[in-house]
Amino acid sequence: MYRIRFHGRGGQGMKTASRILGRAFFLAGFEVQDAPRYGAERRGAPLFAYVRADTKTINERGVITRPDLVAVADDSLVGLPLAGVTQGLDKRTVLLLVSHEEGALWRQRLNLAGVAISLPPLAEAQATARFHGAEMVGAVARLVGCITAAQLREAIALELAFLDAAEVAVHQGAANAAYEAMAEHAGLVQPGGPIVAADYLPPRWLDLPFEPAQVSAPVIHAPATSVAVQTGLWRTMRPVIDYDCCNRCWWLCSTFCPESAITVDEDRSPTIDYDHCKGCMVCVAQCPTHAIVVQPEEEPVPGGSP
Repeated sequence: MYRIRFHGRGGQGMKTASRILGRAFFLAGFEVQDAPRYGAERRGAPLFAYVRADTKTINERGVITRPDLVAVADDSLVGLPLAGVTQGLDKRTVLLLVSHEEGALWRQRLNLAGVAISLPPLAEAQATARFHGAEMVGAVARLVGCITAAQLREAIALELAFLDAAEVAVHQGAANAAYEAMAEHAGLVQPGGPIVAADYLPPRWLDLPFEPAQVSAPVIHAPATSVAVQTGLWRTMRPVIDYDCCNRCWWLCSTFCPESAITVDEDRSPTIDYDHCKGCMVCVAQCPTHAIVVQPEEEPVPGGSP
């Protein structure tokens, strides 16, 4: 059975990628199972989706803990424990990352026993609002070696049928470019064997102390308190404005911010309210001069202030 995990951030298309890959496997004659898993439904939050494919009935359920292939659309997730990118990697697991760094460097950084392959971001994929889904599926399809280019194109057309034909063609082009880029690694990923109950490790339970209701029960003491909920504590990455590059267009970043966390001063300089910036990075994507850069959130700060 093929066991494949996609890792990315909300908005990068990993849920759609798992569906496209599942459809492509189905078109190739496989039984398929695919599903996403994520916590907060917000753009920029880490999430993963998984696909199982086999020539016979699939009885496994739940998260894939022993993957044959892990595909990562955003290499900044590798260093985040909550993303779980490296969970279950062993000597036979192939790690695929969209990254400007070489695969050999990632293998050295993570001290991996298996293979690490880097897929440079493609121009066509970047031109579609940072959507890496089709690009990732194209690379994965070639790595498993049992999905043809025609089946890949058909799967994309079926799963993205809600888009217009021109946009579907762009995604097909990105997928085909990644498919060809992985030609030398075709068939590298091999299906894993069965997982038996003897290998199961029961979870470790935590004994939590009893708390009085005044502590553990939800209580609303007064209305209009949502302003006290600091979404800034959600962040794993922080947008930072480089005012030397900012051209003071005043409206793009502030208009597109879904939390209205960017305000504009009288001199048309934007300011980010880190108490309520959730780290979705929409402003980074919209800034035409690339004046807003991304920095890792090193540690949670009370109040969400920088």
